[in-house]
Amino acid sequence: MKTVDYATLAKLSPFQLKDTLMGLATSHAERMMLNAGRGNPNFVATVPRNAFFQLGLFAVEEANRSFSYMPEGVGGLPLEDGMEGRFDAFALANRSAAGVNFLVAAVSYVRDQLGLSGNGFLHEMVTGILACEYPTPPRILSVTENIVRQYLVQNVIGGQLSPRELDLFAVEGGTAAITYVFNTMRENRLLAPGDKIAIGLPIFTPYIEIPVLRDYQLVEVNMNADSTTGWQYPDAELDKLVDPSVKALFVVNPSNPPSVKINASGLRKIADLVAKQRPDLFILTDDVYGTFADDFTSLFAVCPRNTILVYSYSKYFGATGWRLGVVATHRDSVFDRQLAKLGEADKAMLDERYGTLAIKPQDIKFIDRMVADSRAVALNHTAGLSTPQQVQIALFSLSDLMDEAGDYRKAIKRVIRRRQTALYRELGLPTTPDPNGTDYYTLLDLAEITTDLYGQEFATWMLAKKEPLEMLFRLADEGGVVLLPGKGFGTRHPSARASLANLNEYQYTKIGRVIRALADEYYQEFRRVGSRIVAGAIGS
Repeated sequence: MKTVDYATLAKLSPFQLKDTLMGLATSHAERMMLNAGRGNPNFVATVPRNAFFQLGLFAVEEANRSFSYMPEGVGGLPLEDGMEGRFDAFALANRSAAGVNFLVAAVSYVRDQLGLSGNGFLHEMVTGILACEYPTPPRILSVTENIVRQYLVQNVIGGQLSPRELDLFAVEGGTAAITYVFNTMRENRLLAPGDKIAIGLPIFTPYIEIPVLRDYQLVEVNMNADSTTGWQYPDAELDKLVDPSVKALFVVNPSNPPSVKINASGLRKIADLVAKQRPDLFILTDDVYGTFADDFTSLFAVCPRNTILVYSYSKYFGATGWRLGVVATHRDSVFDRQLAKLGEADKAMLDERYGTLAIKPQDIKFIDRMVADSRAVALNHTAGLSTPQQVQIALFSLSDLMDEAGDYRKAIKRVIRRRQTALYRELGLPTTPDPNGTDYYTLLDLAEITTDLYGQEFATWMLAKKEPLEMLFRLADEGGVVLLPGKGFGTRHPSARASLANLNEYQYTKIGRVIRALADEYYQEFRRVGSRIVAGAIGS
């Protein structure tokens, strides 16, 4: 491998560095690249997808029915009246088709458990999948909002709030949600250049990069999780939030890449701190991995009025290409209270910004301002996530709500954890179950691994003599293995992130062998020259 300037490459985002590593990994035609650097899962939820396509067939029948006298392929808007009866007939005629029984059960669940109209549900789903009307309301379709509220409360928030306390905005995935949140907080003077924002590290790399952009010019305060305590935030780090100049806290929970949820003690500490010392603190939590954790509880559950919850359907349902996400705020949020406390000059400026949307612009809630800002305000009437996407959100949510035994969840957790076992088995290391872990990613701590394999002396030598990026480049070039550097995610020690979601079990076995082979090679080098150097250093 040619000489590489690792110091320069270390400045790149891991997701930019990935392209270079992938180029090396694919440079040998005789082998398969093992790209564990990407978080895209290789599993998909099939039941709600089957239902989506069957629903589409029924929807076209409904459209054809409206203009059935026209032979030129022109359909009409579906009629809500009597739709449930017509759907029952469709389901009976197609009862053997995959997805139909799920749709029948979904109508029953929405009607009998959520107390909503079966006709109303079907009409929203049919018009939504036909995409024949603008998203109405723009923030999220009405029945879909009721369904998603139930899903979030049950599976993300931990069942601790009434669904009626949530306001939702359906968006183009979690990344769009984060973009909209930061934009609206800036436009509404809730965050201004020079304000401090605490970032829970390690974290998804772009979340380190966004606040300091010229768009926002925020000052980041690192709130570091401790690897020696299972990647929990020590009290000393959480105490950084007591400082009133820290306006906001931004976390991914469960974390990326450690893949560990904030434990009950940490949640209590944050809730107590907010209640007693920082009732004005803004909290933004990205809970995309929450549904992979056992007994997950979001920060939204313990600090609901202070928290904006971002949730994406991408990972759990294998739907990264769908771009499906929601933003949730509490109906009595600190964001709205802080808007009311703005100075008169700021209020006048915002009245002008939102003045075409309401007679009293100051009454527009933060989440509705987000909807308007997502379409440059003037296009607010055409805002909103495309309706077929919202239909898939509703079906994904229902599939999990109706799976009372949790069979889908158990299956994907089992798959991921078997992959983890295969990787570490070939490394020659045990896996220790973590009740707070999701195992979606694993963070390979180079110091810990080398110490466990060959002892502290070797670990000290290797970390002193070998550049961590060199190891990643050699893994890519010589073994076709792509991992991402942990440093880019805010870790404070040499490490590499491996996704356990996007390859098959035998491929993780190969990755473990490749990493172990490189470690063995370094150890043989250490035995030749390193032990004398270490001994000399100790003697001096």
